[in-house]
Amino acid sequence: MTRVLVIGGGVAGTATALALHKAGFEAVVHEAHPHAAEDIGAFLTLASNGMRALAQLDASAAVTSIGFPLTSLRVLDDRGTELAHTPMGETSDPLLHYRCLRRGELGTALQSEAARRGVTVRHGARLVSVEDGPDEVTAHFADGSTATGDLLIGADGLNSAVRRSVSPQAQPRYAGQYVFYGYTPGAPPQAGDACITMVRGSGAAFGYAVSPEGEAYWFARVTGEPLPARELAEGTPAGRRELLLPLLRMDTTPAADLVAAGGDDLMVTNATEIPTGTPWRRGRTLLVGDAAHAASPATGQGASMALEDAVVIAKALRDAPDTDAALALYERLRRPRVEHNITVSGGISRGTRPSSATPRPSEEDLARLLEWDADLWSERQPH
Repeated sequence: MTRVLVIGGGVAGTATALALHKAGFEAVVHEAHPHAAEDIGAFLTLASNGMRALAQLDASAAVTSIGFPLTSLRVLDDRGTELAHTPMGETSDPLLHYRCLRRGELGTALQSEAARRGVTVRHGARLVSVEDGPDEVTAHFADGSTATGDLLIGADGLNSAVRRSVSPQAQPRYAGQYVFYGYTPGAPPQAGDACITMVRGSGAAFGYAVSPEGEAYWFARVTGEPLPARELAEGTPAGRRELLLPLLRMDTTPAADLVAAGGDDLMVTNATEIPTGTPWRRGRTLLVGDAAHAASPATGQGASMALEDAVVIAKALRDAPDTDAALALYERLRRPRVEHNITVSGGISRGTRPSSATPRPSEEDLARLLEWDADLWSERQPH
């Protein structure tokens, strides 16, 4: 196998192309949007496991040049009393520090790194259908063009067009909360180390981190019925602020003041997830990232899991004896971990506890799993 079509130029798709390129495969990214920063309004946090995956792709520098690090977690109750303040992640290695950054900036940074390495990212290529044959797979795009390869990887997110060809019946479902994201300039500096503060509010779960420039990046998760599609598409920043503020003013925490002083770069979305057990592959087509295993944002692991995916699929294709064996190995290694995250994150969003029967995959070998020079195939065969 030499040529891989990657559908989707976001975090999962571009990272997958970088990993495949490092493994010696030809990967071309096909992105529907005309540019990289289509989701500039939202931000995310890369956890230490995501930063570890980036390091294995030699892409740490591209990402640490944007955003800011986080090294501890502070927890407040609904009265603003500090309940805990603890180290977070792998604080001993600066490359593995948690990092807070805007999603659009992360996408742009990864695509710039891909271009620097000679990986092609084709914009404006909206997938219409997938034609899966015995020896090759062909992608058909809305502009009438086609692309043919040995394998097609769908990294096109929650509303994946590729997933429709793999599992037409699989649909994202509401995870029990709607989530606001916003920014507030001139926020008071945080005392001590670079921390993210989580507030256990009465009406909303709230979190914020303050950048070195004094801008607070904040989110609020509200449990309830999903917001109507019209509100998501047409709602104004002022209207969204007034929807959220009464919930935050129930408590005596910094949350309401931060939101009230925020700018108009304020968005809201319904938290959604892909049901566990959804098929990931068919023939020469595979799903990765949110297209395969989107979870509610409660655990903050979506982007980091996608980066792990990128490393593992590239290593599996490099090390396994054939494509079928590689895809089976990839799914066997990834499904328990990411579906555990879906279950836990969904439980947090819904305010329920996962069943005691829910498996909890061990993370003790994660570093070895992601280590680029470790052979995935030979290490996991019966002896």
